[in-house]
Amino acid sequence: MAETTTVLHHPACSTSRHALEAAAEAGVDVEVLPYLKQPLDRAALLELLDQLEDEPAALVRKDSFFKDQGLDAADYTTPEAVADLLVQHPRLMERPVLVRGGVAIIGRPKSRADAFLAQG
Repeated sequence: MAETTTVLHHPACSTSRHALEAAAEAGVDVEVLPYLKQPLDRAALLELLDQLEDEPAALVRKDSFFKDQGLDAADYTTPEAVADLLVQHPRLMERPVLVRGGVAIIGRPKSRADAFLAQG
């Protein structure tokens, strides 16, 4: 039996919605975690960062909100700094994040989510 894939999801994000659609098409069992409504605590973020195939800094969106807060990307390169930031500002988490079997990836570009789901 295939393992369930957890998708940290933001419904307003087209790339995040694509990951759910691709999972459905692939017949992958998915647990949807709406991380803005159910923010991860620091311990859960550190666990996620430990599983993440990408660098910790990749989990932080450097969007206009990031810039409006006066934040500097150079300050958010360690798992601890990223976790602290995302506890304070969950909206800055890059999305979607897909987790299965102790491995996490950021599903950007969309083809990356497709490839990860095809393995499941």
